[in-house]
Amino acid sequence: MTAAEPETATIDLPELAATERLAGKVAALARPGEAVLLSGPLGAGKSAFARAFVRAWLGDPAAEVPSPTFTLVQPYDGPRGSVWHCDLYRLGDPDELAELGIEQGLAEAVLLVEWPDRLGPWVPVDRLELALEMCQQAEDARRATLVGFGGWAGRIRALAAG
Repeated sequence: MTAAEPETATIDLPELAATERLAGKVAALARPGEAVLLSGPLGAGKSAFARAFVRAWLGDPAAEVPSPTFTLVQPYDGPRGSVWHCDLYRLGDPDELAELGIEQGLAEAVLLVEWPDRLGPWVPVDRLELALEMCQQAEDARRATLVGFGGWAGRIRALAAG
């Protein structure tokens, strides 16, 4: 497999704790200048994943992580650099991202993006696309489909391995 080819994995998440563990693993592998793009329907667990990711990134399981639904972007500074939690649900046009400083975020931070379909031309090359879907087994059961592009392609196996 060449670095240009995306790699894919599907992971069953039987309960919320499994989703949080996956978020911790993703945070451990993420690097500034990359993005984690979270997609899925309302209620699929994007915000729960993002909250667990930020807490793992900060190394603080009790960190207050409010949803950036109204601010659109919430930056956090951690020991390995910054993470920008973006909730683009209310974004009207991708051009608004320039006003929010998306270029700086792409250059300096890990972008953790809910509703990445609203990024338009701002989709980064080095990204992990993580789609969450609800499962019938239990209320908190989810399935995550991960697709790694650029630098993420080589890290998918580490995420899929228990």
